[in-house]
Amino acid sequence: MMEMSTMAEVPYQNMENPSAAAKMAVHLDPESQVEIRGMTFSEQSIRRAFIRKVYLILTVQLAITMAFICLFVYHEPAKTFTLNNPWIAITAFITMFVVLIIMACCGEMRRKTPHNFIFLALFTVAQGLMLGIVTIRYEANEVLTAVGITCLICFGLTIFSLQTKWDFTMMGGFLFVGLLVVFVFGFIVALFPGSAASSVYSACGALLFSLYLVYDTQIMMGGKHKYSISPEEYIFAALNLYLDIINIFLFILRR
Repeated sequence: MMEMSTMAEVPYQNMENPSAAAKMAVHLDPESQVEIRGMTFSEQSIRRAFIRKVYLILTVQLAITMAFICLFVYHEPAKTFTLNNPWIAITAFITMFVVLIIMACCGEMRRKTPHNFIFLALFTVAQGLMLGIVTIRYEANEVLTAVGITCLICFGLTIFSLQTKWDFTMMGGFLFVGLLVVFVFGFIVALFPGSAASSVYSACGALLFSLYLVYDTQIMMGGKHKYSISPEEYIFAALNLYLDIINIFLFILRR
């Protein structure tokens, strides 16, 4: 299995047929990079510094992504230029895919500074560009509604992750099975489209990645949970949370 803890589902919308989408799914295995409770976060100061760094990186990623979304939602020349030049979307998709594979397979690369920040920046820009292109086919109010709902869900789930006594870090296998089910269901919906099936698919996808967000948050927090992630993997942790949030947004947007 590969080395990170979530899945990137990045729809590339065919502009000539908006109902068709090719989806790339990369599962990032959590348990190859987690450590048993008490080994990594023995000192509270290390834990807090790690969490602050992860959320700072995540905030910058989301800000860049939101900037791309706003550009394509409100700037008509950007929409027109992108639609007339499909190579932009293709280049962004290939860049995103290649960088994600490098970060998933090369553990030393994502731990080594500044290489890890360079690769993360490339991935974030490519992902932001792809999301901006996806939002072209939606109205501005639909996109903003999806952003607002995603923010509320992610904030609530983060608070829940910090407060609950349930340990979600042991659910990696169940979540991966759910990931496979949703992925196959997505192909079925693409082959046999229907409003009811599409709504069920969107709801299942949003629920799955909501659980992944809780799972990744608890692995990052460490503490009393069975598994925790090494403080060296701050890029890994930020990327996992970012992908969870992006996927929740995409499934809500396509509801």
